[in-house]
Amino acid sequence: MELEEMKQAWQALDRRLVQQQALNWRTWRDGQADRLRRGLRPLVWGQMAQIALGVLVAVLAGSFWVARLHVTHLLVCGVLLHLYGLALIGFAARTLYLIHHIDHAAPVLAIQRQLAELRAWRVRVEGPFNAVAGCFVWILVLWVNLAWYGLDIWAGGRSMAWMALSAGVGLAGVGLVVWVMRATGRGRRLEDHAAGKSLQKAEALLAEIERFQQE
Repeated sequence: MELEEMKQAWQALDRRLVQQQALNWRTWRDGQADRLRRGLRPLVWGQMAQIALGVLVAVLAGSFWVARLHVTHLLVCGVLLHLYGLALIGFAARTLYLIHHIDHAAPVLAIQRQLAELRAWRVRVEGPFNAVAGCFVWILVLWVNLAWYGLDIWAGGRSMAWMALSAGVGLAGVGLVVWVMRATGRGRRLEDHAAGKSLQKAEALLAEIERFQQE
């Protein structure tokens, strides 16, 4: 075989190797994309359950305050609980929107940015809202339930005072925990908790893909 023919044969072999490597990479990447989708499914299911809960709360609270337009404090209580149900629906819908618009075929950096947007939403908006609302919403739920059975705790000023005090203590406790976690350098753990395990696993998977690319 002449030198020129040998050179052409080696070049053809190099091209086939490059093509095979590219095919192997795409196959591996497609498998990782499937893992990413599966890893986010628990978060999707959780948000769908939250929407169902929000609809239930909004419907029940709506029927409660509509029937009590003549009683101002019960009207306000029902409307606040109704708004909370709508907030549950809205927050879950926003999270599902961000998950749905993740482009699994995009470069790793682009997917990381999309996950970062999802993390920022859950950590900076949804998490704080749930923490603060959770300190007060139980009062509304209890108030509405008792009112349905004909017991209006508004008349018991002492009961309302204890509930308000409990909510204030709970809110102060949340603020103290956040301050301590950040002051002791564990703010990232707090953010991870708000982001959720599904999102953490997705971020870890992308980091694995990025390391594979660099190698």
